[in-house]
Amino acid sequence: MYNRERAVAYANTYWNSHNPAFRFFRTDDCTNFISQCLYAGGFPMVGGRDRTKGWWYRQGRPDNWSYSWAVANSFYWFLRSRAQQVSRVEDLQLGDVICYDFEGDGRWNHSTIVTYKDENGQAYVNAHTNNSQYRYWPYQDSAAWTPRIKYAFFHIR
Repeated sequence: MYNRERAVAYANTYWNSHNPAFRFFRTDDCTNFISQCLYAGGFPMVGGRDRTKGWWYRQGRPDNWSYSWAVANSFYWFLRSRAQQVSRVEDLQLGDVICYDFEGDGRWNHSTIVTYKDENGQAYVNAHTNNSQYRYWPYQDSAAWTPRIKYAFFHIR
């Protein structure tokens, strides 16, 4: 069973650093970080051999992981089959995920986790790559933001 409090606690512990138990992707760590948060909350890994299938991370020498563990676009498509996509940010809970398609071209570029909600139901998120804690979810302050941006809201069951 997914434990939202543990996922959020992990996100708040490692939002500005990395857990040495996992590989750190220096230039693009957002989805790797969100995957770690979900895993810390008990979201179960699926698969473990074919990098193009499932969602998994194997520690060892060398570490190995599925594309959906560390690549935002692959993670989005995995979540479509394993989480409930909702239409409004207000429908999200702590520990849920927002995916971002900055160009609106169907290739998902970024992933965040909801770590705070205000009295109006607006979400604030933690993320890596440009490390953020309690950042307002639309990301309009990001250099990557464009007027064509699309969002996908995922409720983790």
